[in-house]
Amino acid sequence: MSSRAAETTARRFTLRFPQLDRAIEAQATETIFQSARRGGVRIVGACGGRGTCGSCLVHVAAGDVEYAPQKAPLANATLRNRKWIRACQASALSDCTLEVAARSLAPVVRTEVGALGETPLHLAPAVRAHDVSVPEASISHPAADADRLIAALPAGVVQTLDLDAARKLSAVLRQARGEVRARVRDRELIDVAPAGSATLGLAIDLGTTNVAAYLVDLERGVRIASLGIENPQVAWGADVISRLNHAIRIPNGGTELQASGTGAINALAHDLCQATGTSMHDIVDVAVCGNTAMHHLLLGLPVAQLGRAPFVAAVRAPMNLKARDLGLALCPGANVHVLPNVMGFVGGDHVAALLATEERWQAVGTSLLMDIGTNTEISLIHRGEIWTASCPSGPALEGGHISCGMRAADGAIEGVAFEVGRLVLDVIGREEPVGICGSGVVDTLAALRAAGAVDVRGRMAADHPLVETIDGERTARIAAGVGFSQDDVRSVQLAKAAIRAGIDILLGLAGLEEAGIERLIIAGAFGSYIKVASGVTIGLFPDLPAERCVQVGNAAGLGVQRALASTRERGRLRDLAVRCRYVELSSTPDFHRTFVTRIGFHAGPRSRRAS
Repeated sequence: MSSRAAETTARRFTLRFPQLDRAIEAQATETIFQSARRGGVRIVGACGGRGTCGSCLVHVAAGDVEYAPQKAPLANATLRNRKWIRACQASALSDCTLEVAARSLAPVVRTEVGALGETPLHLAPAVRAHDVSVPEASISHPAADADRLIAALPAGVVQTLDLDAARKLSAVLRQARGEVRARVRDRELIDVAPAGSATLGLAIDLGTTNVAAYLVDLERGVRIASLGIENPQVAWGADVISRLNHAIRIPNGGTELQASGTGAINALAHDLCQATGTSMHDIVDVAVCGNTAMHHLLLGLPVAQLGRAPFVAAVRAPMNLKARDLGLALCPGANVHVLPNVMGFVGGDHVAALLATEERWQAVGTSLLMDIGTNTEISLIHRGEIWTASCPSGPALEGGHISCGMRAADGAIEGVAFEVGRLVLDVIGREEPVGICGSGVVDTLAALRAAGAVDVRGRMAADHPLVETIDGERTARIAAGVGFSQDDVRSVQLAKAAIRAGIDILLGLAGLEEAGIERLIIAGAFGSYIKVASGVTIGLFPDLPAERCVQVGNAAGLGVQRALASTRERGRLRDLAVRCRYVELSSTPDFHRTFVTRIGFHAGPRSRRAS
């Protein structure tokens, strides 16, 4: 490397964000988006910084940047005090002061964890707690601390010792004056604590968009607290393919994503324990579910074979490992039970949702379970058979890859209706609207269809009062500074067409039409807030009578809690995963044709209006 090149590479600048009262270091070789991600400053970037979504907007209030946008018709140039630019297409040439778009700053208020409820979980825990009195050693009986503890327990309860438990045993015995709680799993002493200490479990639903955590008392089977946060891995892209590509193509990319996932779990555990006055070291058992990509990234498994056809998982069966091996700051000897995958991108979260909704789908002959999100999984249950598929829907239905899309935060438009010739908006927090979240995206398109601003093919009407042309693209005005463009319409059309094509394929395999669906179960955070009628209007859901449709919230969260509380439920999850007949849609001969027929807003080839 020449001295001039080395000097350029070594140049470092300071990026100041007055809104956040933060300053971070930027390197000349990275974009502003990359600098912000490394420095822990949240800038929305649905595509992970590849320059394809246009969501990572910043305003350069002071300083010089090099800006080379992929979409804008501008030459590579040095700019000062420009209007809003894409952070992933700009690099600092000096110290800079930056303003971040309101969509990035808005605190996320809806990370669906589901209602706690009062019904206790069925208990058959993997970890058992035994309070015992351990006699002191003496000159006449100088038995080892571990031997005296094992002798104080019922015969055969403990046969082996976890190393970390052995390391702390002597100190705990003496501090507690022999009154201790032995925590045992599969005849292994995994931890010791003063008698009466809490015995806690942590259930984690590791979603692509959100991470939900549940703190459970494993002696009473009671959920004592829950919390959800945005998955910090969104900094590498809103969809799983972006993250897999980062792990595959970037040196240490997989390590970055794994650290981000474990960091989220540690942060949730910390906050839950702080809120309940408990200790993270009292968490002695953990259960985790997620789609196959989230599963592999968390465990540090290879993902190159998962990221391309035929999308082969490294591991399908459930896994058990120590918390310390994952870098979790819990009881070091705690077991982490990772729920089984099905195949392809259908992972343990969907299996958990099947378990949690089993009573609902078993009550009728034919049910369709949909868990809609960045990665959409569907299962058709008919006469005891389960056909399962993963639909490549992408993040559009959750506000990703939408020009004014954002998370469910204050200022997000969550509901839109067309009434008496105008759009009526429902905004989270009753703030001034700054963007549109997932449920609002579906409502917006349904309202534009009702207003006649979008035709049956998805084309915006140039002469409609709600539509104007901005930067050469037709855009519907939703609110001041918030628009819904022709590209946004196309993004939603592609997402809903992928989902409906998946449904059509599964129905075809079972020899059914959509009118034969007796129960439509809509799961997930997105499914909690979406208006089913709007989903039907844009063709996202089958057109069924309202009484056949039920929205169940975060079913995966309930399923993983049940797995945490009961080893028997873990066995049922394993059986459900094996029962699922996985369908790889991309290799199905009719998929492309069916997908194309579902892009528009007319009835598809298999559709029949339910009576």
